[in-house]
Amino acid sequence: MRRNTRKRSKTVRRATAAAAALAMGAGGLVAANVYASAGESGSGAEPEGTRQVLASGDVTIACPDVGVELRNVPDRVRKEVDKNLALLDQQVAEAYQRLRSESRAVRQQRDFADNAIVGPLTAKRTAAIDRIAIAIGRVADRPQGLESLAACTLRASGNQDGGGQDGGGEQGGAGGQAGNGPVAADFVDITTVQPAPDKPRTVRGGSRGTFTSSCGVNENKLYNTDNIIVAPGVSNGAHHTHDYIGNQANDAFADDRDFANGETTCENPGDKSSYYWPVLRLQDGTDEFDADQPGGGAEGNVGRILTAKEATLEFVGNPRSKVVAMPKFLRIITGDAKAFTNGTANANASWSCTGFEDRQLTDKYPLCPEGSDVVRTSTFQSCWDGRNTDSANHRSHVAFTDPRTGACPSGFQAIPQLVQRLVYDVDAPSLNDNGRSTPFFAVDGFPEQLHKPVTDHGDFVNVFEEGLMDTMVRCINTGRGCR
Repeated sequence: MRRNTRKRSKTVRRATAAAAALAMGAGGLVAANVYASAGESGSGAEPEGTRQVLASGDVTIACPDVGVELRNVPDRVRKEVDKNLALLDQQVAEAYQRLRSESRAVRQQRDFADNAIVGPLTAKRTAAIDRIAIAIGRVADRPQGLESLAACTLRASGNQDGGGQDGGGEQGGAGGQAGNGPVAADFVDITTVQPAPDKPRTVRGGSRGTFTSSCGVNENKLYNTDNIIVAPGVSNGAHHTHDYIGNQANDAFADDRDFANGETTCENPGDKSSYYWPVLRLQDGTDEFDADQPGGGAEGNVGRILTAKEATLEFVGNPRSKVVAMPKFLRIITGDAKAFTNGTANANASWSCTGFEDRQLTDKYPLCPEGSDVVRTSTFQSCWDGRNTDSANHRSHVAFTDPRTGACPSGFQAIPQLVQRLVYDVDAPSLNDNGRSTPFFAVDGFPEQLHKPVTDHGDFVNVFEEGLMDTMVRCINTGRGCR
């Protein structure tokens, strides 16, 4: 599913000093159940804070992530399970849309959201989760306890610094162009951020080399809202738009044969890997090609798609050991597209600015000084279990190194680590007027995730030819810099 869009000129303006000063006081993420304390006062009276949240309508839906809990899905039923997991995401997206469209009733009727939105959503999820358990139970031990993951809650959005706007192509408002984020509190002045700790030192026996692959910045405008890793065979499985570089055959229905035969944007034709990430948009009122489509404007992902000015793909070594070759068709996801409601256990967002990349943000977008560009860095897992190219939850087959020592966990071996760096020429938004004079920018995401920066993520499918992969390994293990 490939979609093209015409090139547009850049029309953003520099942020004011007052906006940067405002950002220095930005607060953190808010993810509290707005109903959790409703009966805790003893009288049963609803707390003032809850009434204020409901009155503003600034709530989102949080549901347990069933996919991350699955550890063993037999190949014979994986397609059926994946489709039901994708259905769970669709159900949440639809419930969130109804929550927004029925905001007046949510504000006026205390039980409306529970009875008309959250309750029916939980019932639908129960049925889908039961189908997952039945499918697995046909060929293996039926997983226990999945039904406990059906229930959803309402959570404060963290957007309570003013009223949002509900689309219509108008920029501004605390809720961004689509009314569901970002907000001023999601941004912070990069110059106020403390430098990150030093990385583990490479010891004797470690691997110091690098291998760089040049694959462009998606000049081809290859976009889709699929995700072949987490929702194979499902159109709009991501519910947001991805940029693609490298392999040009990537959509929801691609298989390993399609990848092997696909064209590539990489300068070295031996790299047919697929590199993809959620697009970054400028919320300037632009109606993009997907303004009324699922995954785009219909699900709150609005504004002008920004193409990175640079996309660097560097594979690096391990500070404690040599690396081994990645298996062909290895799939890796870094970060968590649902980190706002899931929590940060799998979050791995890194936002910064050129000239300040020793300072990294996970839960804020950076306000960069004039002359400095926004940087998104995705550091992928670099330890492999030695057997699998994927896993049921798309995470268990790979792991990160120990942050203190750089060593892989027991049972895992070091592979080349992909470090993906994207640079954007985009101005710092004006926070003092909620992005009206200089608009907000935001990463695409699931609608209920409210465009929070912590939800940034990256995806990689290894389709290096074996000879080129062997060259990469030799370069890294012998301390050379190759491309």
